Amino acid sequence: MNEASPALTTLPRQTEAVGTRRWSLTPINRRRLDNFRANRRGYWSFWIFLVLFVLSLFAEFIANDRPILASYKGELLTPVFVDYPEEKFGGFLAQTDYRDPAIADEINKNGWMIWPPVRFSYTTRNLDLPQGTPDKKLGAPAAPTWLLSDEDCRTVRNGAERGIKGCRDLEWNWFGTDDQGRDVLARLIYGFRISVLFGLALALVSSVIGIAAGAVQGYFGGWVDLIFQRFIEIWSSLPHLYLLIIVSSFIVPSFWILLGILLLFSWVSLVHVVRAEFLRARNFEYVNAARALGLSNVKIMYRHVLPNAMVATLTFLPFVLNSSITTLTSLDFLGFGLPPGSPSLGEVLLQGKSHLQAPWLGLTGFAVIALMLSLLIFIGEAVRDAFDPRKTFA
Repeated sequence: MNEASPALTTLPRQTEAVGTRRWSLTPINRRRLDNFRANRRGYWSFWIFLVLFVLSLFAEFIANDRPILASYKGELLTPVFVDYPEEKFGGFLAQTDYRDPAIADEINKNGWMIWPPVRFSYTTRNLDLPQGTPDKKLGAPAAPTWLLSDEDCRTVRNGAERGIKGCRDLEWNWFGTDDQGRDVLARLIYGFRISVLFGLALALVSSVIGIAAGAVQGYFGGWVDLIFQRFIEIWSSLPHLYLLIIVSSFIVPSFWILLGILLLFSWVSLVHVVRAEFLRARNFEYVNAARALGLSNVKIMYRHVLPNAMVATLTFLPFVLNSSITTLTSLDFLGFGLPPGSPSLGEVLLQGKSHLQAPWLGLTGFAVIALMLSLLIFIGEAVRDAFDPRKTFA
């Protein structure tokens, strides 16, 4: 009995050790994480981009023309999620405009509202823009409110009757408005989200297809490689911009239609890199040893050859992601992208080109795109260094 007791007492410790080891990083993954952290520029770019992207995912809680939470006659309402008819607040319309002074006064008289920091959505038109004087024309596109003087802000519609004494009495457009009176900051937030989601989806799917096609070409070689190469040469020479123009003439391009059309041509970007790596590694000794041990071609390609092509593939992935984002931006700029009215960074740049007297449109759009693409490049560089076994940091 005395000899069995120590074994029983050490059993929970062994179990705890096994459970702890199960969730711990392997030595090679720990080294990759350390290398990623050692690249300070890429490491901090990752956190900055992650914060911006997560905030954009909750854009409805940051920039919206609906309250986040409201209380009316003792009932708790969530207008950001539910479309309440105006009849609920004494009106007669099917959809409630919470920015309407009559509706706002009715709700505030019988309850309260919690608004987002920016009280404009990407489609909201600000009707309280300063109109200016005969000597100084204002209106849409309007400059950022903090650039206007109190005298300019008093020229809003019915400003004297409403008691507007200065800019502090108005709802601010921090980055100004476009030519339709829509808030630029709200459109940038929603446009950033849709650009990143589109770029990630297109880069992910096209990379998977391109890596698979390049792996098959490089590993098998011969006629398989020759036929694939001729097909890719013909397929890449097709004018995909003309195809987009033709498709947009009879189909309204949506997010998924654009994604599908661009996917047809973007998958070839990684084929040549992966093919070259597989051609180089397919006759290595460890690959021949794996064949001799009876491993299937799929397992050899996935477990043994593909890891050697990881560094070269990761080198090009940031450029694939950035090209996906810039492609959507370019199509929106040319008018062949998302449907009119959709939040788009390319549409903001188009507004800046059309209204040179409103430099805040072009400058803010360019700043957001440049910041986003730069952060993604720095992150990709850090990820490549993390997977490169030859990279060491002092």
